[in-house]
Amino acid sequence: MKTKVIGGPAVKRQTKVSVRKIFVLDTSVILYDHDAIKNFEEHDVAIPIHVLEELDNFKKGNETVNFEAREFIRFIDKIAKDKLINNWIPLNGSTKGNFKVLMHDRQIVTDAEVIYGDRKNDHKILNTVLTLKQANPDRKVVLVTKDICLRLKAKALNIPAEDYETGKIKNVKELSTGQKILKDISPDLIDELFEKGSIDPAKLLSGHNSVSPDDLTENNYLLIKVNRKSVLAYHNPITRMIERVEKQTVYNIKARNSEQTFAIHALMNPNIKLVTMQGMAGTGKTLLALASAMEQRRDYRQIFVTCPIIPLSNKDIGYLPGDIKSKLDPYMEPIWDNLKFIKEQFEKNEKERKRIDAMVETEKIAIAPLAYIRGRSLSKIFFIVDEAQNLTPHEVKTIISRAGDDTKIVFMGDIHQIDTPYLDAQSNGLSYLIDKVKTHPLFAHITLEKGERSELANLANELL
Repeated sequence: MKTKVIGGPAVKRQTKVSVRKIFVLDTSVILYDHDAIKNFEEHDVAIPIHVLEELDNFKKGNETVNFEAREFIRFIDKIAKDKLINNWIPLNGSTKGNFKVLMHDRQIVTDAEVIYGDRKNDHKILNTVLTLKQANPDRKVVLVTKDICLRLKAKALNIPAEDYETGKIKNVKELSTGQKILKDISPDLIDELFEKGSIDPAKLLSGHNSVSPDDLTENNYLLIKVNRKSVLAYHNPITRMIERVEKQTVYNIKARNSEQTFAIHALMNPNIKLVTMQGMAGTGKTLLALASAMEQRRDYRQIFVTCPIIPLSNKDIGYLPGDIKSKLDPYMEPIWDNLKFIKEQFEKNEKERKRIDAMVETEKIAIAPLAYIRGRSLSKIFFIVDEAQNLTPHEVKTIISRAGDDTKIVFMGDIHQIDTPYLDAQSNGLSYLIDKVKTHPLFAHITLEKGERSELANLANELL
């Protein structure tokens, strides 16, 4: 049966309102993305009053979560002006819904605090959502949270609950590895690539069954195998040619496999300004990045190595003994270990060992936590970010946006080893970056799969 349309657009607006949902956001969503309330299209968005209380505890500090809390509070203050925030306030834009702060009403049929206990704000948030559901029986009310336990508790109370999807990639298994393996290539074409150093992609891939020139992204690496012949190559976005990749030694560190050779090439290529390396522990990510940076020390004003400190906030650091360096060194220890390993390669070269010590003493090589770069402009710096899987997409964007002239940034980590409670393999900043910039000519990515730390470490990674 067809619906009779009277007045056209007016009827359409009524239909849209009738299916409009109400999304309730908890604190974890705001701390992940302070712009979250702008990303629900025409639907209404609300936050419980308890979320504001929790954000008040996060507004002081230099961490990204503190920045997110402050930005959200400022935005609410801006849109509220002289309005009451416990009433629906239109969000900016004609296609956006409304926003309000939800107050808790004790007159509800199901009380989450009776079921789960009354000492946690999470249970108060659940009660607020139950109140909203009871007051709006004709509308779908959905709790949005990055806290898995809170989602499970909500579903036990018959509250629809979802993860915050903005910034998530769809399928981790389809994430670019940055490299392709070619086997059914004519031996004559491999000989030509060896002799000339480059070859046209259309010529190399003519008649290839699984890969065409259109499948090659910018700076895509290739491992070409035919019989006993093999060659390493990459797609140069400037010349539009497939060019041979030669093995390099960087600060006395040699690549042990094709993946590491590709990684060194990307790290040493001055035309590639942004590099990501993804792989499990022991694949050589930190060592290769640090050695490549030291090899190019004359081209950069400073080598800055950092990683996010997950277990500690600014407040917690105060409980550790010693000065700021003593407090932070335990979390920078993996980086110091790699620097010591590089130094050990010059056991018989005292001059070079002293040079490495001098680079640290003069802060030519600076190792510091990520929170300490806020407000800095990164000009002519080789910037290495370890454990990048523990960053949010917004944190990654913030770091890259600080890059000045002649700066190179390297992000590396293992997307399957995440230490932050509200991130996963799909929503972390490293996965997001790899997925979003994979076709850009300034970017190169390599997935390292083969462990080179030791046979014992490989045993753990493969069998345990």
